[in-house]
Amino acid sequence: MFKRDIETELKLAAASYPVITIMGPRQSGKTTVVKKCFPKKAYVNLEALDTRTFAEIDPRGFLNQFPEGAILDEIQHVPSLLSYIQEEVDTIKQKGRYILTGSYQMALHNAISQSLAGRTTILTLLPMTIGELKKAKIDLTLDEYLLNGFFPAIYADKLQPSKAYRNYVQTYVERDVRQLSHIKDLKLFQNFLKLCAGRVGSVLNKESLGNDLGISAKTVHEWLSILEASFVIFQLQPYFENFGKRVIKSPKLYFTDVGMLVYLLDIENISQLARDPLRGFMVENLVILELMKSRLNHGMEPKLYYFRDNHQHEVDVIVKHSNQLIPVEIKATQTFHPGLLKGIQYYHSLSPEKISQGYLVYAGEKQQTVNNIKVLNFKNAHKIL
Repeated sequence: MFKRDIETELKLAAASYPVITIMGPRQSGKTTVVKKCFPKKAYVNLEALDTRTFAEIDPRGFLNQFPEGAILDEIQHVPSLLSYIQEEVDTIKQKGRYILTGSYQMALHNAISQSLAGRTTILTLLPMTIGELKKAKIDLTLDEYLLNGFFPAIYADKLQPSKAYRNYVQTYVERDVRQLSHIKDLKLFQNFLKLCAGRVGSVLNKESLGNDLGISAKTVHEWLSILEASFVIFQLQPYFENFGKRVIKSPKLYFTDVGMLVYLLDIENISQLARDPLRGFMVENLVILELMKSRLNHGMEPKLYYFRDNHQHEVDVIVKHSNQLIPVEIKATQTFHPGLLKGIQYYHSLSPEKISQGYLVYAGEKQQTVNNIKVLNFKNAHKIL
């Protein structure tokens, strides 16, 4: 049983709201963590067809089974239940009455905003962090983290990563995608997923993606929405406040787990990974996820961006903290040299009043401060926040 950082926030939320909603990708550990934090709560899996049918046909009778509330797993299958939960929690004033989990954020967000606004807090649980693994005495090399990814089952059940991710992707495409969309050609969608992996860390160009597969830009937009809504990818938005027309304003594409990314790139072992031309982007993806998870596990919005202008000046991550901007450069190299800091130094020159601190995250062990820029090993990236 892994100790997850979100547990503290989950318990605090249960003391403040009648309903707690925790969302995230399948197999990220949502069910395990809510059962651990609320062991006395009745548990219901709404993926079970007979249970789901009962909830749809007789929602009041279904909820009456649980006089002290319950954990309702995969609530997106019965969104109509949310209106009855609202009615009940408005009548029975009890904090932490219902714990909801969901794996599809678009439909769930819409349903919650209509039925449970002001009655629930929404938390997001992504796969594990380096720190959570370290607490479990699992300490790996950078390439081992990339290859294994961060889904709990990989470590708990000692699964072979490429086989585990193959099963995950096949199950996702054959089950979830069919439910979320009317995609007829699932093979084409799988090719699209792999093509997205090949564009990791790149500025998103929907027209180029469509041309490579022979599909329209509208279809690309729809399929990206499906991947994002089901927590397979995320888009890192650019930060362009007050920097004029020179700044790139399209998002970058990343994956919510680097192990899945590595699998989709057809990488099966460390030697292949070490030689892959996209390894630098994989490391970038890993560090950005560490920053995202650190914020999400404390119940906060990530507020992460990137910067790039038309003259190829770039910073991998901009952390917006109140009225301050924190530039973060990410490098796969193990060797520090001052040239690695030039992106941060340029960005500082654009807005010195908002930037007092910068960070370089790399694969080397030596940690130091150079001209107010802290150099950190990738395992300590969370310390930025």
